[in-house]
Amino acid sequence: MNAPQAPLDDARLSALREAVGAAHVLHGQQLDASLQARHLRDWRGRYQGQCLAIVSPGSTEETQHIVRLCAAWGWPIVPQGGNTSLVGGSVPDGSGQQVLLHLGRLNKVRHLDAHNFTLTVEAGCTLDHTRQHAADAGMLYPLSLASGGQCTIGGTLATNAGGTQVLRYGTARELCLGLEVVTASGACWSELSGLRKNNTGYDLRDLFIGSEGTLGIITAATLKLFPAPQGCGTALLSCPDAQSAVALLSLARQTLDAGLVAFEAIESQALQLVQQHLPHMARAWPSASATTGPASPWLILMEHQGPQDQTHIDDELGRLLAHAQAKGLLTEAIMAHTVAQRQAMWQLRESIPLAEKTEGLMVKHDIGLPTSAIASWLAQCGTALRARWPDCRIVCFGHLGDGNLHYNVQPPPTLRSGPPWARFESDVNDIVFDLVQAHGGTISAEHGIGALRREALAARAPAEALPLMRAIKQALDPACLLNPGRLLA
Repeated sequence: MNAPQAPLDDARLSALREAVGAAHVLHGQQLDASLQARHLRDWRGRYQGQCLAIVSPGSTEETQHIVRLCAAWGWPIVPQGGNTSLVGGSVPDGSGQQVLLHLGRLNKVRHLDAHNFTLTVEAGCTLDHTRQHAADAGMLYPLSLASGGQCTIGGTLATNAGGTQVLRYGTARELCLGLEVVTASGACWSELSGLRKNNTGYDLRDLFIGSEGTLGIITAATLKLFPAPQGCGTALLSCPDAQSAVALLSLARQTLDAGLVAFEAIESQALQLVQQHLPHMARAWPSASATTGPASPWLILMEHQGPQDQTHIDDELGRLLAHAQAKGLLTEAIMAHTVAQRQAMWQLRESIPLAEKTEGLMVKHDIGLPTSAIASWLAQCGTALRARWPDCRIVCFGHLGDGNLHYNVQPPPTLRSGPPWARFESDVNDIVFDLVQAHGGTISAEHGIGALRREALAARAPAEALPLMRAIKQALDPACLLNPGRLLA
């Protein structure tokens, strides 16, 4: 049982201000509407929280101090980076009894080791800033997310973020060589040496990555860099069906091998939403229109990179597309010949979440499947949903290259509020998740569990998994002060 929580009185407020500076402790009436929107509401607008205070440490030592104070007073802590979680993992609950630990001031680039191809940064560095720092040194940090200007390195590691280049480079876990973490007791574990091999006991780094702030607070990381590619070929193409898209992926992998860095899928309904709500972002595919839609049900955004010059890369990609068209795997293709064309293709893909948000309420899923099972799963799930709700709308897009689909279902107009919406969401989740598990997949591929999928994980995880997870949580955070109510029910 947790100890009683101490109140936020003048003495404790003074201790917080002394730890990080008065300007970096905000509470009460200081939490105006702007701050609440930025820190206490999630990106999707599904969760609205309250907090005792927002505390922003400027160093690892200050983070340790704050954690020790909160532990002594029994105050739960919610770590937050850019607040881009899509599963309610980075905002406090509605009790007003949790401290929001905002890590945005931990934004220093500590060290770039060019010979070791590593970059050590603090947790509050944004992804785009980190990528740019690597690029300025002629290197590549390949993690790529649409939220790169806002999401932070600490958050991407705490959630094991995926993104558009997992096919070639792996998730955030594969791109991290070392961590610095403040534990629930306020101690600091640091292993930032950047070793590729270190076989000395349990892998603590992998334990904290993907733990969603429930086991420790990431304050810095050593990241894996790569040589910057010299050539980059990008194409947007249409496939007649999902099975053709999967076959094209197999052909592209066999032909381009490690040069294939991205293989993104955009189903026709997703494209139509961009055309309808953000038409200036849909110009990369001129065949699309809000009334007629695309000529084929699936668009694929493919990218090929390598150390060769641009002409060589374009020639390889062009030969692949010609071969695929001869085999009937694609019906139309557009290759990017300028940086602006490439950017327009990626803007189309990355605008889908905002177009969905503009459209309105949907039941959202972040599923992972073996690529060989995707076409069968799509057919079975679509049939099951439309048999139950003939006028629902399915909006599907995602990272086909690694089997991760964002499969979202818009309810009929009569089911968009109150108890009918709640029942619809629950029933849709049951259909989607049952079929995902039947096909050997996962209910969360890259977004994590947070608050949104906590109950689903409790109901669907293997029987042996949850006791092991709870034992780890108990060992590292026995008072359950770190991000309570997330991941584990």
